[in-house]
Amino acid sequence: MAHIREHLLATPKLRVSLSGFLLCLVVVGCLDVGTAKLARRSSLTPVTEQVETYNKYYNYVELTRRLQSMAQNYPHIANLSSIGRSVKGRELWVMRITKDPNTDGPGKPKFKYVGNMHGDETISRQVLVYLVQYLLAKYGEEPRVTELVNTTDIYIMPSMNPDGFERSKEGDCDGVAGGRQNDRNLDLNRSFPDQFEKINVNQDDIPEVMAVIKWILEKKFVLSGNLHGGTVVASYPFDDSASHQQVGHYSQSDEDSLFRHLASVYAQNHPVMKTGQPNCPDTPEETFKDGITNGAEWYDVPGGMQDYNYLHGNCLEITMELSCCKYPPATELHKEWDLNRESLLAYMGKVHIGVRGYVKEAINGTSLPNVSIVVAGVNHNLTTGQYGDYYRLLLPGIYNISAKALGYTSMMVYNVQVMEGKATELNFTLAPVVNEPSGGITVPVSSVPSTTTTMSPVSTDATSYTHTTQNSVVLPVGNQSSSAFSPPIQQPNQPQEFRHHNYADMELFLRKFHSEFPSITHLYSIGRSVEGRELYVMVISDNPTLHEQGEPDFKYVGNMHGNEVVGRELLLNLIEYLCHNYGTDTEVTQLVNNTRIHIMPSMNPDGYEEAREGDVKGYKGRNNSNNFDLNRNFPDQFVPSTEPRQPETVAVMNWLRSIPFVLSANLHGGSLVVNYPYDDDKDGITEYSKSPDDKVFQQVARAYSQENPLMHNGHPCEDLYRDEYFEDGITNGASWYNVAGGMQDWNYLNTNCFEVTIELGCVKYPLAKDLPTYWEQNQRALLQFIHQVHRGVKGTVTDIKDGTGIPNATITVDGIEHNILTARTGDYWRLLVPGTYELLATARGYKPVKIYATVPKEGVEVVDFKLTRIHSESKGQTPKGPPATQDPSEEEFQSFIKDLSLGQGLEQLVRTTATENSFRYRRYKELAKFLRGLTLNFPKITSLRSLGQSVEIRTIWALEISNKPEESEPSEPKIRFVGGIHGNAPVGTELLLEFAAFLCINYGKNPAITRLINETRIVILPSINPDGRELAKEKQCTSTLGLTNTHGKDLDTDFFGNASQRVVEAQPETRAVMELILERGYTLSVALDGGSLLATYPYDKPVQPVENEGTLKYLANVYASNHPKMHLGDTGCPNNGQMGNIPDGVIRAAERQSHMGSMKDFSVDFGHCPEITVYTGCCVFPPAEQLATLWAENKKALLSMLVEVHKGVRGMVRDKSGKPIVGAMIVLNEGVRVFTAEGGYFHALLAPGNHNIEAVADGYQQQRQEVVVSSYEAASTIIIEFDMDNSIFGLPREFVVATAAASMTALVVTACIIWCVCSAKSNRQKDGFHRLRQHRDDYDDEIRLTSMGSKKSLLAHEFQDESESDEETLYANKL
Repeated sequence: MAHIREHLLATPKLRVSLSGFLLCLVVVGCLDVGTAKLARRSSLTPVTEQVETYNKYYNYVELTRRLQSMAQNYPHIANLSSIGRSVKGRELWVMRITKDPNTDGPGKPKFKYVGNMHGDETISRQVLVYLVQYLLAKYGEEPRVTELVNTTDIYIMPSMNPDGFERSKEGDCDGVAGGRQNDRNLDLNRSFPDQFEKINVNQDDIPEVMAVIKWILEKKFVLSGNLHGGTVVASYPFDDSASHQQVGHYSQSDEDSLFRHLASVYAQNHPVMKTGQPNCPDTPEETFKDGITNGAEWYDVPGGMQDYNYLHGNCLEITMELSCCKYPPATELHKEWDLNRESLLAYMGKVHIGVRGYVKEAINGTSLPNVSIVVAGVNHNLTTGQYGDYYRLLLPGIYNISAKALGYTSMMVYNVQVMEGKATELNFTLAPVVNEPSGGITVPVSSVPSTTTTMSPVSTDATSYTHTTQNSVVLPVGNQSSSAFSPPIQQPNQPQEFRHHNYADMELFLRKFHSEFPSITHLYSIGRSVEGRELYVMVISDNPTLHEQGEPDFKYVGNMHGNEVVGRELLLNLIEYLCHNYGTDTEVTQLVNNTRIHIMPSMNPDGYEEAREGDVKGYKGRNNSNNFDLNRNFPDQFVPSTEPRQPETVAVMNWLRSIPFVLSANLHGGSLVVNYPYDDDKDGITEYSKSPDDKVFQQVARAYSQENPLMHNGHPCEDLYRDEYFEDGITNGASWYNVAGGMQDWNYLNTNCFEVTIELGCVKYPLAKDLPTYWEQNQRALLQFIHQVHRGVKGTVTDIKDGTGIPNATITVDGIEHNILTARTGDYWRLLVPGTYELLATARGYKPVKIYATVPKEGVEVVDFKLTRIHSESKGQTPKGPPATQDPSEEEFQSFIKDLSLGQGLEQLVRTTATENSFRYRRYKELAKFLRGLTLNFPKITSLRSLGQSVEIRTIWALEISNKPEESEPSEPKIRFVGGIHGNAPVGTELLLEFAAFLCINYGKNPAITRLINETRIVILPSINPDGRELAKEKQCTSTLGLTNTHGKDLDTDFFGNASQRVVEAQPETRAVMELILERGYTLSVALDGGSLLATYPYDKPVQPVENEGTLKYLANVYASNHPKMHLGDTGCPNNGQMGNIPDGVIRAAERQSHMGSMKDFSVDFGHCPEITVYTGCCVFPPAEQLATLWAENKKALLSMLVEVHKGVRGMVRDKSGKPIVGAMIVLNEGVRVFTAEGGYFHALLAPGNHNIEAVADGYQQQRQEVVVSSYEAASTIIIEFDMDNSIFGLPREFVVATAAASMTALVVTACIIWCVCSAKSNRQKDGFHRLRQHRDDYDDEIRLTSMGSKKSLLAHEFQDESESDEETLYANKL
């Protein structure tokens, strides 16, 4: 490029009309890119991917074929499309590389590379093809590439000028062949609209430029690189100036330092470029300091693409010149790729620096597109995308950033700290303008948390941490300059009504605020009180229904003692305050945006109804309706609990286990102090009982008391308790008085949550007229205490390979004997006082990582851990054979399962797969027609078969849903869903029919459902007791009519595998299902029943400890945890007498109701398939109107089973020749056994953790292996390859053979000796026996009269040879 500079400077600039071009582009559009993309993608034909040789240039046809091949070989991360055509109709191909490349969504900044803009500058064209191949091939193998692809939306255009390339000549270093321009002889890099000069070009002559402009404006790229040739340098904006001085004029943009940094990143990673001395033959004297240059200073270029990107497209772009020779010989290609590879990757990584976030509307929470993001002092703004997301590249520093949109109150955030490497997340919430005062100005308030760092940089480091000082200030602004100001203080809206709320009043209050502020509130119940009142919780957050990664969960609990009512009223005041001030008050807005705040106004609503206003220090209403003190009812570390656990207590315990709370306060009354753990000690005496985190508890306790002057004074209730004094208004619980069974200690010891108890006043139930005073005294303290959740350290623990979060990883702080666990998405929060700490992250199946971090006095230290997986190791005899290889499709599927298992993947699937339905109960005939209808409408994925018939000759149907339902696919897991074993509980039947329709309807439409069906064999038995169902009656919640079959037999007591256990012949329904179970091949079974709300696991029969109980219980937990109510454990069913709370909603079946002959027991013992039973609700036959709600509650849980069946361990058993071994026994943890099926395949579900596998087959050496099972990863395939068994009786074959040979030799020798001896004796006695025969008649009578002994004696003496010894005679007699 540089060597023709003089020629270009001497050429008159093009002057052709370009008027109206932008208007046409924006309003009409010159090309329907979306249509073109679809049409051209559909025309792609399958091709085989070739091996890259790096020794040839691809012409247009070859380039097309190469890109198509890569797109088709990596469909999970690559999508090929065209953004338009060249003058000659050649496609302008763009390869999109990212996870899920066929969908658009927020959260990933868009990056692009454009090559071959000048047709004869060809290195870029080939290098970008190599880059595409490198990113695709290294995905999943190289952590850096994997993270880059997962977190970035990458677009690569190898050739913007394919026509010019076809005219160019290899070896033409100077560009004399004429391929530089497009086919209308126009320079594409002089044809973009320019800020300093009108570019007069006919738009019909530059279709390539028009297509790229539309592409730029549509996509809102963040960062870009334009690759050229002609020298070796990185050039940055501006490319021209108003004066158009030919050379030497530095044309500086508003972000010159940032551009210099970006250019330097590329240059410093390029071995030649970084020297600044390209040594090009035609310009040997030309040098560039540090390998970079300002474009206009080098030479003036009007109409350039990089300036257009910056000025019109939200995008920062630089131009990279890659080689002195424009079109070098192909032999140079490999060298050029090696020179540029690291620069290309490092530059892409810079798309993640600066600030990123979302802008939302304050009232309904909708995303706001096209909002201007303004950085004070930088005269260059960008706008948000269609999802309200933005990405603002900035260098490290402190910035004041605002969001502005027409019709909304602008908001500015002061002192936003941008750190090296990671993007700081900064979200804005804009309130619509109602009556905006003129001349509004910013309002300074005290420092509040406002920023988080959530985007990881592209890095292969095992650990990283970033310090974010949370002193940013967020303010609503009007028209304001950047000059200093002295604004007035704007007061927040205060609660308007102060009164005592009874239960009905409180319920209406909560429902009202949820209705008025649906975008920031979520109302739910965690259970019921003894008298059936809901234990309501109001969540207030910008995404109230979701736990957002990196955002802590905080809670307030009030009214635990029913007659201590101040906390109840203050929490209702707080709800009102937060809702009314969100979007206008900066502190409230930031607290709500960055914290998920859970508020339970009343934990003891029954007690409240008994209490009476004016009670100063009484006890009426203190306890619950069973007269138990709830703050003495939790399990205690020192004192064994003898009292029955109360429903309110159990509900709270299950609630705390289900949400990763970080900080909490329990609001009481009767004194004025903040009380922190521990509440008791092992001796039960009043003395200081220090917890491992005593300093943290003192810090958060003081944070509250210091904002309440009366409390901080330390003399709370002098009229009532004259001698009581608390220094700084805080106290250790046990030091005040000993309390066993308290809630705050249980929080700390059993969850991640730090909780304190706050006594709010000396009077327990004050008069209503005093309530405003309580609010005034505690308002600031309530807010300040929420701020404390953002202290200490926080971060994520991720898998270094693919960047996914690791749940239940342990975070240990050296010197503090209290660990915490990561949440489901791998994020964690650890409260700590300022200081330096050694942190250790450990997770099952991963190598631990240790780092040091310093917690600042203000703010939070962000500490991220990246853990490396420990690969499965063989124990004993190592399986011979190759390790199981993981092809790209399997790798993609593992990523798919992980996405569904972590975060909101499954929840998102549920939300995006709504189907139209009209629920009703179906009797047998309609059920049969419904099933046949599915097979007629979806013949390719369904198969219906009869298993047998009931007593009354009704068919027991089994529906299989799979992509190949008529074929055996032993490599795929097989799952069984069973309903209607009890005819009086038909909810399961209806849910399974809807589930079947849901799967079929979404097949081919929803990618996730399609993938699950393609990879799973799903068998659904909707009703196995159709006769009983015909008898049952709707709306009969406890009736047993229809429970049994026609013979009066409860089918769930009729499954016996041993004939000795069976008293009578099996029922026909039972026989049909037993035969199906005995087919084996099933990985998991789920049975649906009714009459309670819980999940049970084997066994139903009363047995000793259950083998493999951990796995069985885990599977039941998976279902319950994905059910909105079941996991809370509130199984109380007063209509059928089934009261009580079950932890996590899961129990062993025998503990619920033990009996013999159950289907699940038979499935485990004889079908070798784990089965759980899910009870969908208290009413066995609820009204049909409730079916829609029941479906909504169970939909996610049913889908979770389709995901779970792909986990555990799977593999193939084969011999050394590769022949599969069918029937080999796989022993899990020296207990449970499964057997290999056709093809040698096996699959077994296991609870997360390390497990031992032993493979045994007749005639082969047994193999042992240890595997690691994850709760969120699909089972990796392992291959067990057997050698022939070389042992006999447990001894080496060689030893046994040698021993046998020696033994046989000895036997042969012995036999020979005996034969010789016998032969000799026989010859000597022949003469004697001959004489015996001659005189036989003479002795006959004597022989008959004598005994055998006499005979022997006679014979011995009569015919004894005198030469024989006594021994020889005896031997002869025996013969």
